[in-house]
Amino acid sequence: MNHEYVMVLTTLPVDADGPGFARSIVEERLAACVNLLAPMESIYRWEGNIEHETERQVVIKTSRERVAALWDRIRELHPYDVPEFLVLPIVDGNDAYLRWVAESTQ
Repeated sequence: MNHEYVMVLTTLPVDADGPGFARSIVEERLAACVNLLAPMESIYRWEGNIEHETERQVVIKTSRERVAALWDRIRELHPYDVPEFLVLPIVDGNDAYLRWVAESTQ
């Protein structure tokens, strides 16, 4: 199987409108599915300081061909100056599920 399907990771502040964010990208067919995970603690270096924030991990399932448009839309919607945007290839999976991802992002 080639890498025509991907998972994209980003984070949102815990007080952001996660459901609205997810709904927008699914409605616009930029993703087949978005999972908003439970709040988590993030510790990271930013502008020379160690920061500690509560965030939510966002897992986005989409097709490789939608990644550029998804990135453009996330930059518009995201409250961070530098949002996480990591694209992970899906190397194998349930064929029916992957066909659904393809159909949902066309």
